[in-house]
Amino acid sequence: MEAPLYPDLPPDLCAPRGGQPAFWVGPRHLAGDDGRLYDVVADALAGLGWTSLTIVRGRHEPDEEPEDRQVLRSTVLHISPDALRWAQWCAADEPFHLGGLPIAWQISARAEVSSPLAQWSAYFTRDVPGEAVVDFLVALDASNQPAVSLAGAELVLDAVAAHGWFRDIDQPEAVATDPAFTSHISLGEVPPLIQDGDLRVLSAEDDETGPDGWQAWAEPVLGAPLLWVASFAASVPHDLVAAFAASLSSTAPVLRRVLPEATQERLLRAPAI
Repeated sequence: MEAPLYPDLPPDLCAPRGGQPAFWVGPRHLAGDDGRLYDVVADALAGLGWTSLTIVRGRHEPDEEPEDRQVLRSTVLHISPDALRWAQWCAADEPFHLGGLPIAWQISARAEVSSPLAQWSAYFTRDVPGEAVVDFLVALDASNQPAVSLAGAELVLDAVAAHGWFRDIDQPEAVATDPAFTSHISLGEVPPLIQDGDLRVLSAEDDETGPDGWQAWAEPVLGAPLLWVASFAASVPHDLVAAFAASLSSTAPVLRRVLPEATQERLLRAPAI
């Protein structure tokens, strides 16, 4: 089991005045989102030139003060300059769950502006490291054909294997896990409600399975609640999933002030002074 690099260091030595201590931590896939998953991703999208739109639904009674308004539903939508890709912050709506966790970000792309439907969607719950979501979006933004896969599935497994993850003995072409067996990435059956424009998905019968898609998740303790889940529709290009996987499995430390309770004892950390 991994332990803090400096377990006896008084936490206030590396804490800004009036704030929480900051640490460089690893492994990244267990570091959580620092409680800033929306801000980190939204800031990155703004830097890429994406436009943000906010939709708020609520109830405002006559003579009611603005601060007393009851917001029933709120959605923030970020759209790329070419309108072929978009990202939606869904935490307020909680449309459905993955592994018992509500979706936080839904990211989609289409082949043509004239098409009203997404070709594919990818979903991320809270505590997915923000760096991995951002790297997925940067790769998506840079793609000239966001709805077309430019590489094979092997690219995803190669990305995590390069950072020390192990391929599954029984399914080496489809499954990999980190050295501590806490985080996993797998190519297989896609959960219900995952949006995909592939006609094979739309036409699959109840007793059939459609084309395989990538799923990733962290289970710090076997049988305990999952820390985070990421799900990719079958049509998500493998090169984009590989960008996520490479970032997720990266051995580079990440800056954190808020550590997931479930993984604190597994994280190596050093004060960010």
